[in-house]
Amino acid sequence: MNKKKILILLSIFLILFTAFLIEIGVIHKLIYPRKYSEHVIKYAKEFNLEENLVYSVIKAESKFREDAVSYKGAKGLMQISDITRDWAIKELGLEDIDIFNPEMNIKIGCWYLNKLFKEFGNLDLVIAAYNGGSGNVNKWLKNNEFSKDGKKLHLIPFKETSNYVEKVRKNYESYNKIYGKEGINK
Repeated sequence: MNKKKILILLSIFLILFTAFLIEIGVIHKLIYPRKYSEHVIKYAKEFNLEENLVYSVIKAESKFREDAVSYKGAKGLMQISDITRDWAIKELGLEDIDIFNPEMNIKIGCWYLNKLFKEFGNLDLVIAAYNGGSGNVNKWLKNNEFSKDGKKLHLIPFKETSNYVEKVRKNYESYNKIYGKEGINK
């Protein structure tokens, strides 16, 4: 066989093999991993959250990099700010902690998501508050320019927060499609 035929056969094989991997979900699971699952499962349960939401936030915040630091100084897998860390230490009765420790970071992130669910009760508002702050979300809900009914936002004035809500939502839908939907957050 000449080189051209070998190259064509190899290309066809690669295309078929890739299609097979996509079909069985291997590539999807590489793109949407469930890293740190022992901590996610534990703290999602403790704080009454759906695991796929926690994975979706981690993917959006740090892409599963435990040493991630944002330009605003948020740290770790779930990008916890120093203010949120200090608040959680008081509320949860923790000692001085290493915020880059995956277990502590996920615990505090799940605790904070739970707090936001108690305050807002709506997934999109929770996601917006996780990124843009609960004070801002409360202001937006009171403003007819951003909320028609005071219960949902039809416009998020911070582009970063608007994009973040879309990103977490997309991640969440993908995680639910790949791994199945279980839990309480809708």
